[in-house]
Order: sequence, then C-alpha cells, then structure tokens
Amino acid sequence: MASEAGHERRSGTGRARSGSGRSRSGSGKGTAAGAMRSAAVQLQELLGRPPESVSALRPTDDGWEAYVEVLELERIPETTSVMGSYRVTLDTDGDLVSYERTRRYTRGQIDRRD
Repeated sequence: MASEAGHERRSGTGRARSGSGRSRSGSGKGTAAGAMRSAAVQLQELLGRPPESVSALRPTDDGWEAYVEVLELERIPETTSVMGSYRVTLDTDGDLVSYERTRRYTRGQIDRRD
C-alpha cells in the first residue's frame, strides 16, 4: 500500500514461515548477522526482488531496524538503474513487522554531506 510522499509501508502481525511451519529467522536469531539475513530474505519475499545489500542495521528495544537496498528498475548503463532504500523493522524473533521505502535514487548517485 502506498503512503504519503510516495513511500511504501507494509505491516502485519503474521510471521514469515517456511513450508515446514518454522520461523524463517533460523540460525543466528538475535545476532546482527541473523537480523541482516532475516531482513533481506523477508523483504525479498514481499517485494519479489532480491536485495542488493543491507546498508545499516541497529538494535532497538523491540528487535532490529535495518536499511535494505533493492534494485527497482534496471537500466543501461548500470549507473542509471533505480534503487530503493527500505527501512525494515524486525521483532525480537527476527520476524518482519513492517517495511517502508524511504528513498529512491540512481545507482551512480553519491550522497553529499555538508
């Protein structure tokens, strides 16, 4: 569903589960590496596009918050491809609680900090 300023936001109470009924967060649950894998895998399931990278990860009182970069529109040359940065919130079990696209940019764009 779309929200203000062209951002996408999803949330839910269900847990992402494999066919066996076990949580996808799997091994490494509670660790930074496990949270990174969990954020990337679950976001890919929802968007149908593989993530390029996890650009940030931080623990929160309720679990984890990650920023995941996703290729949204492939173009030639690659530097003109459109990327999306998604904020992904995971609970303490490593299950996706919500996601929101926070920005779109071209792959060749460099962030300028003043």
